[in-house]
Amino acid sequence: MIKKPQKINASEKKDVPLSDSVKDSAQQIWQAGLGAFNKAQAEGTKAFEALVKEGVSLQRKTQSAAEVKISEATSKMSSMATDISSKASGQWDKLESIFEDRVAKALNKLGVPSAKDVNALIARIDELSKSVQKLSTKDATPKAAPKLASKAVARKAPAKVAKPAAKRATP
Repeated sequence: MIKKPQKINASEKKDVPLSDSVKDSAQQIWQAGLGAFNKAQAEGTKAFEALVKEGVSLQRKTQSAAEVKISEATSKMSSMATDISSKASGQWDKLESIFEDRVAKALNKLGVPSAKDVNALIARIDELSKSVQKLSTKDATPKAAPKLASKAVARKAPAKVAKPAAKRATP
């Protein structure tokens, strides 16, 4: 412990040389330094361990906060990606629709029938086939068969003759 300097009477001051008082002061300062070093050494390890514990807790807090921010950013990016993907999909659908419309118009100008036209023709052919079958079953008698055959030949013959004549007139 630090010793308090003793009060020296004026008469004693004269007896104690100045060098002895400087030695005593230096000795006390040295002893105070040793005491402070010993105290710092003893409490320093405790303080160091306390600082390490505080550092560990701060590190855990910052890591958890960083993980929360990362998960928030990930969810935001995911939702943005979904939005962009749906918008892009809608744009592709519009582009596809425009392309299909233009191709259909071009094919129509060239006289190519559309799928709708072909389906309508198929439906008409099916109806005509049913009608022909009904007529053929009604007229399945032996007398009606020659009449149908002669009518079919008579109708087809003029059509064959008319086609070459039409072709010659066209060029």
